[in-house]
Amino acid sequence: MERVSQVWQSPAVGSDGPDFLNAAALVTTALSPPELKERLRAIEARLGRRRSADKNAPRTIDLDIAVVDGQVIDPEVWERVYLAVPLAELLPRLPHPHSGEPLEQVAARLAQQQSIRLRAEVLAGMEGAEADER
Repeated sequence: MERVSQVWQSPAVGSDGPDFLNAAALVTTALSPPELKERLRAIEARLGRRRSADKNAPRTIDLDIAVVDGQVIDPEVWERVYLAVPLAELLPRLPHPHSGEPLEQVAARLAQQQSIRLRAEVLAGMEGAEADER
């Protein structure tokens, strides 16, 4: 893992569930996107994810692939604050495929329109736990 964004809290979309915590990670891998997705699903299962017919149902974890080789493969990146804001920390100049607008500008605009708040203490708590394990 190369870099990880800060953790952001946003309301659930498409369900009445609790707020979600969102982050993005920049990863370099030799795996193909389907192979990586299979690995991510295995990690989700180990962490207690139970899939249901409702794709928006509350869940313990949700790992997605949003960008591959500089190309956005999840178009919701340009529409959803919970995707755009964390990803913009890692790829701020990623251009919108039609307008060319950089992701950092899209994220800033979405953050004014949709609810999101920084949860810096979450990542700080994780870093502290990692230090304790060493």
